[in-house]
Amino acid sequence: MRTLRQGFKWLPIVFAALTLWPVSTQALAAQKKRIEIYTKNRAYWQYNGKPVLLLGGTKDDSLFQIPDLKEHLDLLKSTGGNYIRNTMSSRNDKGFEVQPFKKLANGKYDLDKWNNEYWNRFEKMLKLTQERDIIVQIELWATFDYYRDNWAVNPFNPKKNVNYTAKETGLPEQVNSHPTRCENNFFWSVPAERNRKTVLKFQQKFVDKMLLLSLKFSNVLYCMDNETSVTDEWGKYWSEHIKSKAKAAGIHVHTTEMWDSWDLAHLMHSATFDHPETYSFVDISQNNHQKGQKHWDNAQRQRTRIADNVRPLNNVKIYGADEYGRFGSDRDGMERFWRNIFGGMASSRFHRPTAGLGLSKKAQANIRSMRMLTDKMNIFACAPRNDLLSERKTNEAYCIANPGKEYAVYFPNGGNVILDTGTRSKSTTVRWLDIMKSRWLDAQRLEGKSKLTLRCPSRAYWAVLVQ
Repeated sequence: MRTLRQGFKWLPIVFAALTLWPVSTQALAAQKKRIEIYTKNRAYWQYNGKPVLLLGGTKDDSLFQIPDLKEHLDLLKSTGGNYIRNTMSSRNDKGFEVQPFKKLANGKYDLDKWNNEYWNRFEKMLKLTQERDIIVQIELWATFDYYRDNWAVNPFNPKKNVNYTAKETGLPEQVNSHPTRCENNFFWSVPAERNRKTVLKFQQKFVDKMLLLSLKFSNVLYCMDNETSVTDEWGKYWSEHIKSKAKAAGIHVHTTEMWDSWDLAHLMHSATFDHPETYSFVDISQNNHQKGQKHWDNAQRQRTRIADNVRPLNNVKIYGADEYGRFGSDRDGMERFWRNIFGGMASSRFHRPTAGLGLSKKAQANIRSMRMLTDKMNIFACAPRNDLLSERKTNEAYCIANPGKEYAVYFPNGGNVILDTGTRSKSTTVRWLDIMKSRWLDAQRLEGKSKLTLRCPSRAYWAVLVQ
């Protein structure tokens, strides 16, 4: 890890120019209600000055491009969802996406001119989400857009624009390998690496246009990449670039990076976990490839890792859908969704089909039920407490609690455990939630006991709230 970046002599000039940005006045007005880390528990977010749990699921990644955006956001909101992923992608593999740059009569793009339709769609998405109090996690660089068939039609490809050549930039015209091979020099342009100034100029132009719009809104988080394997200097550069632009506009924003490795202990994840000065939150979506108890244990080790500098752990992608199967089943996806929240994570969102459940009927039921449960408790004062469960089998039950006040236990497939509530002299209320039906059973009043036997009504998805 480098601690000092090279080639930053131009920053004072940029800072001076930024004071002229038209975004500043609007951004300052929005600062009071901006998405921020919760002051009373830094494992969570706050929005409009109140703590907020981020739950979501959508049918696409570059959500701003979909033609029925308003209806889709309304559906998400109706289930209790308030969190989306938005990649700045434009693959056009579905037929309705557009590119950010103007396409000329010769079929090539001019990187000095915008395609207004792309940016109008982006701004519309920001407006619609802010109106609905939906948090947007933006990914600047949609990694797979820069490899294989997607790179062949990408405006940044030197054969697809009129602004530079492969010889001038060192960019390839063809990249047939998987992104894990890191064979596209596009991601090595920053000053601390290969310092490709011609490419970097247009990369900055793209990011600055995005920020000119996004910094006006209070509901935005920033992630540098999708499943990246490149040098940590790349993400660090863009994180600092975004934060400096925001600071010049008088506001504060939050950034992260998403690494490719499924193992959160892999060295590449150290760039986010161990460097809060660069990244103020950590996206651990790739852990959602793990299954069962291992999925929980891996995440809990990382919570311990940052215990001295607590930050939100986000899950903007939860894999698992029968339709695809490679990344797990429907059951795996739903279990991951619940384990994340019961594990003290700040967000949980179903990945788009076919790799995830999106906003399918099953996803809707799980989002709705999670919101029903957490609305009846103060989840922001709780922490994962599986140590309070006894007679528990592997992956049978998961507990989050504020001992002495309230406890919630999630059962992926029925079962029974004993919950240790300590010494209690008053009665206890027990409420069972049928997750797939989003329905509470009648509450039970029990005489105060230090240990409660919690037995699921059936072998299905259940949660129970003990207060």
